[in-house]
Amino acid sequence: MEKPFTQENLLFNNLKIRFRSLWRHGDPIFFGLIFLAALLVIALVISIGYELWANSTLSRQAFGIGFLTTSVWDPNLSKQFGALPYILGTLVTSIVAIILAVPIGLGAAVFLSELAPGWLRAPLGLLVELLAAVPSVVYGIWGLFAFIPQVVKPVGEWMSHTFGFIPFFKGPVYGPSRLAAAFILTIMILPTITAISRDVLRAIPNAQREASFALGSTQWEMISRSLIPNGLSGIMGAIILGLGRALGETMAVTMVIGNNLDLSASLLHPGYTMASIIANEFTEATYDLYLHALIEIGLILFAMTLMINLIARLLIWRVQNRLHT
Repeated sequence: MEKPFTQENLLFNNLKIRFRSLWRHGDPIFFGLIFLAALLVIALVISIGYELWANSTLSRQAFGIGFLTTSVWDPNLSKQFGALPYILGTLVTSIVAIILAVPIGLGAAVFLSELAPGWLRAPLGLLVELLAAVPSVVYGIWGLFAFIPQVVKPVGEWMSHTFGFIPFFKGPVYGPSRLAAAFILTIMILPTITAISRDVLRAIPNAQREASFALGSTQWEMISRSLIPNGLSGIMGAIILGLGRALGETMAVTMVIGNNLDLSASLLHPGYTMASIIANEFTEATYDLYLHALIEIGLILFAMTLMINLIARLLIWRVQNRLHT
């Protein structure tokens, strides 16, 4: 016996048909899953920031904004803490590493994408990507026992002899130093900058190259005036990813930087970074204020990384708008 036709039956049938259609096509389900994944990423970032903030309360209350501007670090006697040397050490080593890595990485990316013969392109690209898979502690051991005595010390002595009148290169020359940390960071972020920049350049349509050659450009002009400007936003993204790794790198830097509270401007002297002080002293934090001071350094590093990524996104947005206008 058929059910009598009612408005409720019609509404129920329409809902059933819509549900079957949605389930069959799957788009709303897929949208819901990826939206949930995006929310989880945001929740993870917020939870990390909250935990760092909540567990640094004693330090923030005791030292306030002065924690960022003072250089005293005495956990034994005065129990005074200041993060300025570690902030400066992190910024100096990361900036020097980026200055060295960008031209080398971009040059390697151009060679791999545009100039390398086919028989060399694939194995060389694979070697570049394998460098990114080397553990940081391996870089640290190699840097300490091979790279510092054979490269860093001779380069440091030459810099001290040639440019010693500049505060950045004043001697004496130590082995473990800010310069050693900057060189190791340069090597560690090169694969990231090179691989991403290469993929960005290869993603540019060949029509761009052919149009540039058709207008009479040389290969250098085609690369410098067509490819690099068109891939600039992606290249900047690669640079920011490299900078993010340089800021947060821990083990390799801890092993080669010397871990000395030296406030001189010289790159040839030992120093500290925020990551290295946390790695060195976290297990030695025997009372709450000491522990909270170390966690506040982690909070500063976390905020610095977020700020740099935000600035990078604004720069990339401006570059994209300028290219599209």
